[in-house]
Amino acid sequence: MTESTIISKVWNFANVLRDDGVGYGDYLEQITFLLFLKMADEYAKPPHNRVTNIPDEYNWDSLVSKRGADLEFHYTQLLRELGTATGTLGQIFTKAQNKIQDPSKLLKIIDMIDKEKWTTMGADLKGTIYEGLLEKNAEDTKSGAGQYFTPRALIQAMVACIKPKPKKTIIDPACGTGGFFLASYDYIKEHNNLDKEEKAFLKNSTFFGNEIVASTRRMCLMNMFLHNIGEIDGESFISAADALISDDGKRYDYVLANPPFGKKSSMTITNEEGLQEKQDLSYNRQDFWATTSNKQLNFLQHIKTLMKINGQAAVVLPDNILFEGGAGESVRKELLKTANLHTILRLPTGIFYANGVKANILFFDNKPASKHPWTKDIWFYDYRTNIHHTLKKKPLQLEDLMEFIDLYNTENIDKRKETWSEDNPEGRWRKYTYDEIIARDKINLDIFWLKDKSLTDLDNLPDPDILANEIIENIEASLDSFREIMNTLNS
Repeated sequence: MTESTIISKVWNFANVLRDDGVGYGDYLEQITFLLFLKMADEYAKPPHNRVTNIPDEYNWDSLVSKRGADLEFHYTQLLRELGTATGTLGQIFTKAQNKIQDPSKLLKIIDMIDKEKWTTMGADLKGTIYEGLLEKNAEDTKSGAGQYFTPRALIQAMVACIKPKPKKTIIDPACGTGGFFLASYDYIKEHNNLDKEEKAFLKNSTFFGNEIVASTRRMCLMNMFLHNIGEIDGESFISAADALISDDGKRYDYVLANPPFGKKSSMTITNEEGLQEKQDLSYNRQDFWATTSNKQLNFLQHIKTLMKINGQAAVVLPDNILFEGGAGESVRKELLKTANLHTILRLPTGIFYANGVKANILFFDNKPASKHPWTKDIWFYDYRTNIHHTLKKKPLQLEDLMEFIDLYNTENIDKRKETWSEDNPEGRWRKYTYDEIIARDKINLDIFWLKDKSLTDLDNLPDPDILANEIIENIEASLDSFREIMNTLNS
């Protein structure tokens, strides 16, 4: 079967199950459980003969041999038992529940998976099938799954700039469904003639991450496994711990991340009246420059800590990180001093599945202690002004960012050339010196120089659907800001 045929076949069941109240996310979880069991069964048999640590009474054969109420009961019990296992197996089945209450439909999905020989499929095909399902799930805006899915074109552009090398470590402290890992894996494979040792390192020792949401974590693990990263009977690369709680002392060559949107870190507590309420959470860490409940500022500080000396980072962060005062100013000042923050890519709206997001990518290199600031120049690429994207009609493509990737000049960032000049005020690539930045109020990095044509030229207005989408995003962003103000006033 072709790639598109299998994706279509697997996804068609989702539409059938929606009539039973089973959402896309729940369906994707069940596919994950069943697909993992089927592949484990294939690996346990010749010619692989692997030890999978799945008890015989809960293996794939135990499922396909049952029907009706017996199947539903056994599947529910199987999920519960496997959730107590260790390693990747336990992580896949943590808090697993049967969301398909109709045994006949559960049997149809089992039959569909049983008919394919998954271990003989290429990693590219298996991975593409699962990635296709993850993207379809992210499109279901009601579920909120989009917050764990970064547009793959954006990830590919970030990886193309960083150019990860073999036998180097990569971490994503908020890894979602694992997009940064997969793009890095593909890049390293495609751009290097790997020897046996390098292949083993790439498979088992390159990638590390954190994901606190159990359902998202299992999808990440399955995504990696289908792309041939890790072993079915190995230890999990993905920690369930909150990455921001503490510094475990480990350091990495590359950090690639898109921390979760939303400004505040919070936790749910039970108050004296026995009622549950959310409480802002600040992380009091010795390695942090500022104590704050701003989630992205905390992630930025944590990412700096994770980096080896001369390690590289590319991080998606919202606009408030560039201009917020107080802790924000302190963090920006220290980042410019202790790292080389050399590039900021301004992103347009309409590219993320979460609405109202105005974001940027910060590229910086960690440096050893010095008396003088490491940042000398910051290069800005404005891919926001007069740029219009929507998720369905005009989604972001890698080709849209090729000019930026070329201008980034990863081989020698000291040889970059501006496209902006007094004679070419429309140039999107412009340099600001450290002295110019540090002189700005609150060390504000929220910089624009291009004219918004829609304000002066009605002929340059985007299509009505794009304009409507931008209005919605601006309203939602404003509402988020008002909510933050209200939360501050009420705290």
